[in-house]
Amino acid sequence: MQDLKGKVVLITGASSGIGAAVARAFAEQGSHVAVHYRSQPNEAEAVAAYVRSQGCQAETFQADVSNTAETDRLAAEVLARFGHIDILVNNAGGFVRRSKLAEADDALIDEVFHLNARSMLVLTRALLPTLRARTGTSVVNMTSQAARTGASPGAGLYAATKAYVSTFTRALAKELSRDGVRVNAVAPGVIATPIHDAHTSPELLKQLEATIPMGRLGRADECAGAVLFLASEYLASYVTGQVIEVNGGSVMP
Repeated sequence: MQDLKGKVVLITGASSGIGAAVARAFAEQGSHVAVHYRSQPNEAEAVAAYVRSQGCQAETFQADVSNTAETDRLAAEVLARFGHIDILVNNAGGFVRRSKLAEADDALIDEVFHLNARSMLVLTRALLPTLRARTGTSVVNMTSQAARTGASPGAGLYAATKAYVSTFTRALAKELSRDGVRVNAVAPGVIATPIHDAHTSPELLKQLEATIPMGRLGRADECAGAVLFLASEYLASYVTGQVIEVNGGSVMP
């Protein structure tokens, strides 16, 4: 995958979990990485240090991407540091907290939507000029198997926002195809990441694991290959508007 060498990649939510695994994977392909984080500077710097250990450039950037002003600042700071980006990975997101849909108040609805959906829209919008100005650029959004299944109990808002991400991916792919910007998404299943450590009980996690045909939870690094594939012009130059499922067989669309 030599075509990823020297590319500049911005990954949101890259201090841990899938985002960190994707950042390390890009570095192993020779890409320079802008490592975004919200509240874990030490973890983000550890990811950046790994990127540098692979001979690539890396910088950490702090922002709360649920806030439009901070998201626009993030885009400006990344461009000021790297001059451009070639690949945007919209990975930041989370449950916020579990709640039945009928019991979700406006504040929670806004918080989940702003974190998972609006953040992706705002950051992509801010970076479209640089993506359009270069060749072989792409956007990879992180959706979820929950977008198809409605999620586990209490995660319905999360599932709904991830369905938004999937649909936004297809719509934006149509808008940008003539500009040479490919837009795709990866939909992880139940992956062993901090999001479940914080919001999923061991009992529920065991129940979810029992439904997976491969008989185990996924690892964060097992999502990275799909992102690299979609980002690679050499491997996926005719792939746009697609959602790749990475779920151990849990959902087979």
